[in-house]
Amino acid sequence: MNILIKPIITEKATDQSELFNRYGFVVDPRANKIEIKEAIEQAYGVSVNKVRTMNYPVKRNTKFTKQGVVTGMKGAYKKAIVELAEGDNIDFYSNI
Repeated sequence: MNILIKPIITEKATDQSELFNRYGFVVDPRANKIEIKEAIEQAYGVSVNKVRTMNYPVKRNTKFTKQGVVTGMKGAYKKAIVELAEGDNIDFYSNI
């Protein structure tokens, strides 16, 4: 099972990483905090202090257009906020 799906690189996440040494990841919905901690430590070679997780449900929307009613859906996902130890950091842009 691949636990880490992708890092979250938004303006808010970048501010959190610079100020509080916290990084966000979209993770597998079946993964628990211990598995997430081990996966990040193995992938990036850092030590993790704290892991916080959030489950986001499916969001459905409906639009009324000229072609009729159009329905859409945004899938469910799980997000993890990881706080690293003092002195550690993750550079997402190093291999660009």
